[in-house]
Amino acid sequence: MSPRTYERTYGGNRAFHNFFNDFSHIQDPNLRRRLALSEIDKIPFGLYHVRAVLVAGIGFFLDSYDIFAINLVITLLGVVFWQGAPSDATHGYGGNYGILPTSVSQALKASTSAGIVIGQVVFGWLADKYGRRKMYGVELGIILVSTLCCCLVAASQAVSVTGLMVFWRVIMGIGIGGDYPLSSVITSEFAPTRWRGAMMAAVFSMQGIGQLFAAVVALIVTASFSSVFKQASDVDHCDYTCQIAADRCWRIIVGVGAAPAVFALYYRITIPETPRYTFEVAKDVEKAAADIKAYISSQYEGEVDEVKQARMKQVASPALAIPAASWRDAYNYFTQWKNARVLLGTAFSWFLLDFAFYGLGLNNQVILQVIGYADGDSLHAILHRGAVGTIILVVAGSLPGYWTSIFLIDTVGRKPIQMFGFAILTIIFAVLGFCYDRLGKGSLLALYVIANYFFNFGPNTTTFIIPGECFPTRYRSTGHGISAAMGKVGAILAQVISVPLLRKGTPYCQDRDCSPWIDKLMQIFALFMLFGLFVSLLVPETKGYTLEELAGEDPTSYNSGRNGSIMTRRKKWWNPFTGGKPAGFIYSRSRRGRGNFGPGGRVGIMTSPELAAQNASQQSRRFWRWNRQEQVARRCPSSGSTANIARTTTAEDFTTLPPGWGAGWGRVDRGISAGSEDIRLHDVGHLLVEQPTSDTRQ
Repeated sequence: MSPRTYERTYGGNRAFHNFFNDFSHIQDPNLRRRLALSEIDKIPFGLYHVRAVLVAGIGFFLDSYDIFAINLVITLLGVVFWQGAPSDATHGYGGNYGILPTSVSQALKASTSAGIVIGQVVFGWLADKYGRRKMYGVELGIILVSTLCCCLVAASQAVSVTGLMVFWRVIMGIGIGGDYPLSSVITSEFAPTRWRGAMMAAVFSMQGIGQLFAAVVALIVTASFSSVFKQASDVDHCDYTCQIAADRCWRIIVGVGAAPAVFALYYRITIPETPRYTFEVAKDVEKAAADIKAYISSQYEGEVDEVKQARMKQVASPALAIPAASWRDAYNYFTQWKNARVLLGTAFSWFLLDFAFYGLGLNNQVILQVIGYADGDSLHAILHRGAVGTIILVVAGSLPGYWTSIFLIDTVGRKPIQMFGFAILTIIFAVLGFCYDRLGKGSLLALYVIANYFFNFGPNTTTFIIPGECFPTRYRSTGHGISAAMGKVGAILAQVISVPLLRKGTPYCQDRDCSPWIDKLMQIFALFMLFGLFVSLLVPETKGYTLEELAGEDPTSYNSGRNGSIMTRRKKWWNPFTGGKPAGFIYSRSRRGRGNFGPGGRVGIMTSPELAAQNASQQSRRFWRWNRQEQVARRCPSSGSTANIARTTTAEDFTTLPPGWGAGWGRVDRGISAGSEDIRLHDVGHLLVEQPTSDTRQ
């Protein structure tokens, strides 16, 4: 009988390996799926990953710009639409001496968060129902249109400017909300295990860039109209010419944020579907394998033989050991405590974080005024110092926090960074709340900068990353959307509570007299951060695990010890930070003489992946003594023991040089990659144990 031939594709080089050819001959859909996905987990860091980060990051750049730009235009909106005494109000203009009313400020800030809640839940569910690719780009289009509409609103006798702004900011929030689960999940599903946390943190760090860019635009616009603004001593003495300049300023600041979306929109709507979704939800094996090839080759979409695709879907879909998404399955999954605990942990830790983060972030100008950095002898000085103060806070606190997270998230882990951040923030807000009257302006500014640093090198980054990893593919986007929506509920609550407390004072005041209750607000923030510290105990540590292992599937021997699954430590009940070994920029080296697949040594080609993984954990050593099970096995060998068989098959040992720093940007193979013939024998070994049918970690 002649050997069977398989269809092969052409293309690929050292930088863009053709993974499609590696597994095109494998007919078992479960094995083919795990092998193909493990190649994504092991793939070298390349330009396609940079492209994915930039395309996803542009959305967060625009999200942050639109959310936090409201801080910089609040003063201008008051000057334009609420100038003069209440008796002078006419045609929707005037009535509060150039100061935006507290109720209007609350509505403008909370409306975006309300829209974000809707967008996160709706787009999170739609991405799991219809696919990530079909939804990606839709939310950016909504943001683009609503941003342009926001900068074109005007008051009239029929509709107030407040009503129009609130309406379009709710629509904008729906688009921004949709970007959270989509960008997080798409990045995590395309990222290798070693760099997954860093890539997701890099996407999220574009929030800081967007906030900085908004302040820079405000500074440039203020400087452009400086000659007009310098003639006004304060917001209540802005004449007609000054109001025209202020009207142009706020429209430019808001409208400029739409420009980057135009360039990113094309790349979002042409991104291929994530192979994990195609494998596990659409259950299209042929299409998923072709999309992997297309993604690595920087192509629009994978090409498949439609006849073969239809045949494989008919045959392979029922054979895939993955439950189909349904309301009943979702209920059964999330009503299990081990899964419900994760959702509760991710949702409430995000809720508690955003209460303080947006309570301060959306009121930067008030905080700067309390510190004494937002006052001036003219309207130009007020606007200029407000923009410069925001730039200082972002550059000194926020951006370093984001970048520190990028470098350490895959080494230290998500959970330690989150809990450490909550702990430090609890201390900072407690000091600000209980020692406020004894702190000088310099001390207040320093503590506020440090708080911004530990927000971003802490829970603000990790609450975004963990929900994009810890749920199975069929509910990953929905779980992230629910968690993020709880965060924005906290942001809405923060505006309801913080704005009245921060604005409690006379219209004409200086420094601390403008917000006499700010110390009470800091005490409330400290309490929420303390609760966040305890809630974080519910979330899992996800570093070093593949997404399949986090979804509950058993680890395999194909990817252990390489850029796929990073071998795990022995779990201890008292250690809340147990997870995979450090990855990222500081990668754990293999032990000399222990083989290339972690503590278990080399894996024989006839060894079942599950037995090899069990054998690896049994052979781990403690510092002071051998593992007790290992001692018993050595003293009382049993020829019928399955574990003994596994140890016998893994007795061959070989050594390679451990990877150095340069290996971090390429493939880290601690051993010889399995060829096509070895994979076929691997398939035989895979049949030694029963295929797992559960998708939850036991």
